[in-house]
Amino acid sequence: MSENIEEGFMAFLVDGKDGIGAVRDVTPTSLVIYVENAGEFVIPRSAVKDVHSQKVMLKPELLDKRFLAAIGHVHDSEDPKLVG
Repeated sequence: MSENIEEGFMAFLVDGKDGIGAVRDVTPTSLVIYVENAGEFVIPRSAVKDVHSQKVMLKPELLDKRFLAAIGHVHDSEDPKLVG
């Protein structure tokens, strides 16, 4: 990893796609990531693939099924008439 993870960094599954959440806390063994419409999730550091440009890239195969389900609903509360 080329960068230390800090609070406020965005989490991604795929670079170039929309962010899935924001880092709320960082410990030596885990991250707390806030997912809109779902709350906070503890993610093990082993699930971090890379860190660059204030982006935390995650390994989907190492993420909890509840987290993966939650990120599928990140944009549910957005008004489709306002989304460009």
